[in-house]
Amino acid sequence: MDLNLVVLCGRLAAPAEIRDFDTGSRLARYLITVRSEEPRRVDVVPVTMWGPPADLVEAEPAPGQAVWVAGSVQRRFWSGSEGRRSRLEVVAEQVCLRPGVGE
Repeated sequence: MDLNLVVLCGRLAAPAEIRDFDTGSRLARYLITVRSEEPRRVDVVPVTMWGPPADLVEAEPAPGQAVWVAGSVQRRFWSGSEGRRSRLEVVAEQVCLRPGVGE
């Protein structure tokens, strides 16, 4: 059995990028930092969400805001001056703002 499920709990590394398309679709892109206990390191994970809810967009979460993300992993391909490239990203089904530890 295969399962493609990702759950992240981290913080926004940058303001969200919101794009509105002529078709009426909306895309939100987030950079989420997640910390690992061993060894101590911080990874930045790109997260994409199609059709984000209006309350999430209107909240305009700032860098440092604590978030939960649930979705799946997807590899995105594109061609650039250096040839064909790709990256892994999380395609979110749900993004929830949450109070941070000690807040």
